[in-house]
Amino acid sequence: MQPLIALQAAVDYAGANGETLRRTGGGTAESRKAQRSSTSSKPKGPQLPPAWVVRRLLGLREVWGRGYTRMVPPEIVPIEHSFRLILNKSLMVAVELGIADQLEAGPRTAEELALIVGANPDALDRMLAFLVSAGLLGRSRDGKYKNNAVSNTLRKNHPRSPRDWVLFAGADWIWDAWNQLGHSVRTGESGMVKAHGTPFFDYVSSSNPAAGSAFTRALAFYSRLQGPILAAKYDFSAVNRLCDVGGGSGTLLVEVLKVHPNVNGVLFEVPEVLAAAKENLATQGLADRCEFVGGNFLESVPTGCDHYLLQFVLHDWSDDSCATILGNLKTAMRRDGKVLVIENVLEANGRDPWTLRASDLLMLVLTGSGRERTRDEFAALFQRTGFRLARDVTLPSLAHVFELVPVDPPAARR
Repeated sequence: MQPLIALQAAVDYAGANGETLRRTGGGTAESRKAQRSSTSSKPKGPQLPPAWVVRRLLGLREVWGRGYTRMVPPEIVPIEHSFRLILNKSLMVAVELGIADQLEAGPRTAEELALIVGANPDALDRMLAFLVSAGLLGRSRDGKYKNNAVSNTLRKNHPRSPRDWVLFAGADWIWDAWNQLGHSVRTGESGMVKAHGTPFFDYVSSSNPAAGSAFTRALAFYSRLQGPILAAKYDFSAVNRLCDVGGGSGTLLVEVLKVHPNVNGVLFEVPEVLAAAKENLATQGLADRCEFVGGNFLESVPTGCDHYLLQFVLHDWSDDSCATILGNLKTAMRRDGKVLVIENVLEANGRDPWTLRASDLLMLVLTGSGRERTRDEFAALFQRTGFRLARDVTLPSLAHVFELVPVDPPAARR
């Protein structure tokens, strides 16, 4: 899970015209000229800031946050942060009750809302007042509750609603795993296994189907933000058959297919998720341009595609499992094929946004073996599996697109 703040900042910057990507380290006039030439044929998309602008803005936000923290005695800071668990749960309950949806028509009292959503008026009033104090809900002068800019995004019909992510992050089964963080830190093992007796992906695919659906919807929210950025800012003009490996419900693939009519998709996922993917692509009118294949990428992947896409897959797995996945891709891909690995990248100096470090801990608790990685760690992983890093493109969301080509492709593969 990458820093959603950076992703949303890039989306909010969107305008009418496209802007070329800047490669990592490509700050010279010559590199910018070459980039403009190489991307001149791309379809125009939302106007997005270059990665360095987003990084600078987030850096300023981090500086402001540290200044805000220093405005109180240091012994108060841990107390304030300990109350964030209340914020997480209150936000999730508000989403569960559909408070933002009920306020779409206008302000309401706590009593009115309680009658509609089936809650205790006094208890609901106290929770909503807490959310107002945290800036996550609005209140009019007459005391009625109303949506503000934040709570308005929690409506079911909001195009970029994070409600599915909020429901996932606040779910009881996730909290059960987080309650085992101490176990994970002491042993390096999964808190999920300790809490539920089964690995994360087994749990969401078979043990708890409702949790699996919640997880798929949470990932789809992220792809709704990332998809348009990738589709607009990566050159898919030479792509014919694109396999989205571990592509969930197909939300990312939808965005690529909508913008690039030359691309045909292959959605590869565990069989339990394929029904949601088929429904999603059919709803978008794209089912005829996509093949749906069920399977396990630790065993094999569909053959014969010219491009393979892995969005936030490798951070779920150990180095050995990542090597297996990449090895299966190398075996399956065409001789002239490429692999696009989309991941967040830790800074070598450790100065990362706290949200990215939180994602690293999330991988520890959920999987035990997964982790966020530095660029050097990714490079070593790619080299180990016989891939050469041809390009490293930083998207405005600050996610990296590692473009890989096989060092020694099989001579017989066409």
